[in-house]
Amino acid sequence: MLRFLQEHWRSAVEILILWAFIYHLYRTFRATRGARILVGLAIIFVVLTLASQLLQLEVMQFIITRVAVVAALALLIIFQPELRMALARLGSSRLWSFNSTQQQEFLGTLSDAVWQLSKKRYGALFAIERSIGLKDHIETGVAIKGILSAELALTIFHPKTALHDGGVVLSGERIVAASCVFSVSQSEVGDRSMGLRHRAAIGLTEESDAVTIVVSEETGQVSLCIDGKIERNLEEEAFSMRLEEIFLRDPEVEDDEEELDEEIVREQLDTQDSVASGGDRSVVSD
Repeated sequence: MLRFLQEHWRSAVEILILWAFIYHLYRTFRATRGARILVGLAIIFVVLTLASQLLQLEVMQFIITRVAVVAALALLIIFQPELRMALARLGSSRLWSFNSTQQQEFLGTLSDAVWQLSKKRYGALFAIERSIGLKDHIETGVAIKGILSAELALTIFHPKTALHDGGVVLSGERIVAASCVFSVSQSEVGDRSMGLRHRAAIGLTEESDAVTIVVSEETGQVSLCIDGKIERNLEEEAFSMRLEEIFLRDPEVEDDEEELDEEIVREQLDTQDSVASGGDRSVVSD
């Protein structure tokens, strides 16, 4: 046994390193839009390869070996946005360095500012920088470098001010820049009532780990975007709780809870006998 370990310990280390890399790459990449497509294509490729080898299908083996390289390059080009976002998240770390009390105070101030904007129906767009920097977007706006407050947010997003049209970038507890331009999401949006402000909020979270908050100018409704997904028509209490879930919880615990929630939802959908009525506002948005 000792001799076996001395001869093959390097193989064990290689397997451990590859397993850790693949595992963390999967956890980072699974939330992207092209993850399921890539997994499906990988399964098809593995099945065809095994079948051609077991059944000794020489023509299929020839085709697979010739097409594999071209297909790999094509996939890198097709899924370039998803791969870029996944790799950026894989190599990033959180920048929230201030303590829990400061975080809670910041989130409380942010929530107060958002709901004052909502009551006045001032259209607003906030982007909270996390581990992936937003320097390219910050440079498109006007530098502010001021501590966040409800009064400052109301001043920036007042319809008659020069900075109201665009997004505000928050880094830590400060407003870094205002009137910033964000990339609009290119994915299909089911709800046609969402305008450019909502699409820009979704687009930024598709290419970074930022959290964006939107206040509708027409209705005053508040929406939150994370990982390319939008949560619309949030109530004040639910909005505050969602911010705490995102910024105050342990990322590992949050991932485990998301997996559990997904399993519960799938079980509910499997056992559901009827479709919810159109009047159920918890299921159907405005």
